Amino acid sequence: MPISPDTRDRLTASIAHLVRTGRQVSMRAAAQLHGELPSYGWALLLPLEQDGEQRCSALASRAGIDVSVASRQLAALERSGYVDRRPDPRDGRASLFFLTPRGEQALAGARAVRADWALGALSGWDEDDARRLIDLIDRLADDVGASVLPTAPAQAAR
Repeated sequence: MPISPDTRDRLTASIAHLVRTGRQVSMRAAAQLHGELPSYGWALLLPLEQDGEQRCSALASRAGIDVSVASRQLAALERSGYVDRRPDPRDGRASLFFLTPRGEQALAGARAVRADWALGALSGWDEDDARRLIDLIDRLADDVGASVLPTAPAQAAR
């Protein structure tokens, strides 16, 4: 049975509320831990931690921002000592960005604050509810991505 328009509207409103709350939590964590770590730092530093050095264009794509925006943000993160760069050995005109020890510390600190906040926020939840929510959020993210982001040339042509 498809969901009703009322349920759809409540769900999209709840998701928007969750996103706004997540942004507020992220900004508070950044301000609390590293006053100079901008709120966008997490989105650019995390892929470097997960996958290693990358070009600006790859980081922009992962963060869902324009390359020119990512370039300015990476320059600010570099000035603050969170990232550094080296020439790309395959293309000397390009640079590969990598996480510095200071960047690793910034991520670890922000992650610790987020974990503390999550433990407090979820203190009334049981393990089954939390795992069910994880599964549903992952399903929602996959379904939203599949409906919005073309994955094949045929979808892009539609």
